[in-house]
Amino acid sequence: MTLTQLRYAITVASTKSMNEAARKLFISQPSLSQAIKELEDEIGVEIFRRTNRGISVMPEGEEFIGYARQVTEQYELMERKYITKENTKKRFSVSMQHYTFAVNAFVEMVKQFGMDEYEFEVHETKTYDVIMDVKNFKSEMGILYLNDFNQNVLTKLFREFGLEFHEILQCRIYVYLWKGHPLANREEIALEELEEYPCLSFDQGSNNSFYFAEEVLSTYEYKRLIKANDRATFLNLMVGLNGYTLCSGIICEELNGSDYCAVKLKSDEVMTIGYLVRKGVAISSLGKKYLEEISKYKDKAFE
Repeated sequence: MTLTQLRYAITVASTKSMNEAARKLFISQPSLSQAIKELEDEIGVEIFRRTNRGISVMPEGEEFIGYARQVTEQYELMERKYITKENTKKRFSVSMQHYTFAVNAFVEMVKQFGMDEYEFEVHETKTYDVIMDVKNFKSEMGILYLNDFNQNVLTKLFREFGLEFHEILQCRIYVYLWKGHPLANREEIALEELEEYPCLSFDQGSNNSFYFAEEVLSTYEYKRLIKANDRATFLNLMVGLNGYTLCSGIICEELNGSDYCAVKLKSDEVMTIGYLVRKGVAISSLGKKYLEEISKYKDKAFE
């Protein structure tokens, strides 16, 4: 197995086409196909499935491509630092469920480090994608929650993927709505009182299991339910339809504005928000700073 073969495999995975990959790599298509076949034979894994409709990456191939990207990126960093003597930027990437405070912690970290010497990525995405981003080295860490309902399923998945979950904070459940909502001035809201209003839930795509839901109490039979993909749509639906969602209660007016509030839900349910990392991999200085910033919200969890 060589770096050249790894680069070939990464390019094929990116283009989903042997012909297109060969063109980008400036080699013939038969030579590329032979190199990929030799790589698959050597590692004993079918990385790609060839069909009349093109190339698809197999599940085991996804894992291999993730490792291949990590190896080639690290090699390129070493090459630029020690061979070509180029100035390289340190990189930090985090994937997360839709938590405003997690985004705000990212903002504060970037402000402190600046953009001159560092390259940052933040991916606010679906639960399963958070897990896969960490597993496949796209992100150094992921931010998500566990509770009594999803804990056994997700921790089993973490173990299978070689990942570790570490607690950041625990919090009760709050109803997040706009300040013009009829229930916004309440000190506490029972779930039954919300039946006539639409519950807003983040769409989890093809992995739409209750265990991957971002909102707790995912098995509750909601009378009205609307799924959406992004935070901005949620906020619009809250105002336009008096919609609501369930959250940690930690809100950041700096990002979402002052038109929204969180009211405690009448429930004993507790959620544990934490960070997901690859087992045995040291956290970077940027990652440690990010965790320092996000941990500042621990005191706000039970306010």
